[in-house]
Amino acid sequence: MPAQDSPLSRNEALLTPALPQASEILAALGQAVFVWDLVSDAIVWGEQAGAIFPGIPAERLASGAEFAKLIEPAQMLRSAALAQTSAVHGADGTPYRVEYGVRMSASDPVVWIEETGRWFAGPDGRPLRAIGSVRINNERHARDEELTKLARLDPLTGELNRSHLIAALAEAIEETSRFRSTAAFMLVGIDHLARVNDAFGFDVADAVILDVARRIRARLRGGDVLGRFSGNKFGLILKNCTVDDMNVAAERFLTGIRNEVVPTKSGPVSVTVSIGAVSLPRYARNTDEAINRAHETLDAAKRRRAGSFAAWRPNAERDAQRRVNIRVTDEIVTALNERRIRLAYEPVVSAATREGAFHECLVRMDQGDGQVLLAPDIVPVAERLGLIRLVDHRVLELVVAELAAAPNIRLSLNISPDTTMDPDWWAGIESLMRAHPGVAERLIVEITETVAIQDIDDVRAFVSRLKNFGSRIAIDDFGAGYTSFRNLRKLGVDIVKIDGAFVQNITHSADDRAFVQTLIDLARRLDIKTVAEWVQDEEAATMLRDWGCDYIQGRLIGLASADRPWCPPPDSALPAAS
Repeated sequence: MPAQDSPLSRNEALLTPALPQASEILAALGQAVFVWDLVSDAIVWGEQAGAIFPGIPAERLASGAEFAKLIEPAQMLRSAALAQTSAVHGADGTPYRVEYGVRMSASDPVVWIEETGRWFAGPDGRPLRAIGSVRINNERHARDEELTKLARLDPLTGELNRSHLIAALAEAIEETSRFRSTAAFMLVGIDHLARVNDAFGFDVADAVILDVARRIRARLRGGDVLGRFSGNKFGLILKNCTVDDMNVAAERFLTGIRNEVVPTKSGPVSVTVSIGAVSLPRYARNTDEAINRAHETLDAAKRRRAGSFAAWRPNAERDAQRRVNIRVTDEIVTALNERRIRLAYEPVVSAATREGAFHECLVRMDQGDGQVLLAPDIVPVAERLGLIRLVDHRVLELVVAELAAAPNIRLSLNISPDTTMDPDWWAGIESLMRAHPGVAERLIVEITETVAIQDIDDVRAFVSRLKNFGSRIAIDDFGAGYTSFRNLRKLGVDIVKIDGAFVQNITHSADDRAFVQTLIDLARRLDIKTVAEWVQDEEAATMLRDWGCDYIQGRLIGLASADRPWCPPPDSALPAAS
């Protein structure tokens, strides 16, 4: 009696599917195999090739040369993929991988193919034969294209991002030079976008940016280029654009944005833009020149009036000033490196007794030829060129060195607005104060009234830190701005220096007399000391003493000198006030 299958074996037979043929697996995976004889250039395809290359005749696939004619972007991609890999001798061959597009004609859609395989070398190391498989990979290519697109475009507006805008600008400049044509580069800045951020939030500001981009795009001609240059600025490249065309185009953009409010979720927002432009290649022969000059004119347009347009033009006076700036910048940096920054000392004395109270330290710069630049020659230029913090650092070092060397003197120094918020200056003064105990109590730091009224909270923190060292704070040029005495109390200043422009005429001007006398009276009520600057004669000094002014300085007392007057001879003492 024949043996019967066990129930378990029968169940396994029912549940285990038959292994499909390799061709069925490849078909299910959307792949086709091939063998490529590189000597004869013949390609033999598996039966799935028709599904991978629908509509392509078999004879177009039968040789490497014919197949290459269907391939883009370069016909030699498959051969190059083999040539770019180093031969591995042996039965396993050399692996390779390549991607390319295939289509019969320009009107057909591109089918993107991923090919993987191995090639086998002859004795000379050159490919003899290749085997592999191909599969359609349109999804991956589409994904790669999307990533490439995202890398080129600004995510908010969908326009070119900054790097690709600049690349397009370089190409446009090169084209204008090669073909003797003209173009324009514009920077379009959204006016007061920070106010929109503060009033409505960043999402509304983004809506404004997006709407402005759409309006500009709607007014461009074919071939013009738009990109987002920065947060609130767009760059425009206008091809075949003369100077007259540039003016007309700018007005078209200004009007298109100005005449309609931007609808947002928080309600309508009124928006204007300002535009700066430069003609290419006439006034800009590279991207740096184009960007800098468009920026320059955009800033000029905004200073003149929001919602206006300016085009770059040569300016001899401006260019001369820039040459001066370059020269002075070099002179200041060189003087700092060579330790040619030094101090002059102007005495400040008691208005009642003429006894010395302290000296104001004023910066000087030796030019190396015996000439000396004074503070009015140095400070404004250094501030404009961004060098003032370096100068202030050096002045601080010099002042502290003088205080440390002469324990009986008191000195004041002026610092610029930029320095008040400079963390490096703070690190420097903290280090110097720790290294020289007792110096801070004899240091007075003068800040201008304009700084005090612009950043009242920040300056209050600045004042508090200095007073914690033991230093005193003076407000310089008081009266030139609009600081209230309430703010003086809020800041906790110790000294008010009355602007000399009011002091120098008190003997002749009733208005100036009333103003200065009022300042002194109010300061005395708040227990704030006063210094009158630019005191010219005894008559003015007597008035100030009688009004209760604490200290005076100026021509009458003595102008700034590079000599250290810490120990003057007895016969040089200042006379007492009569």
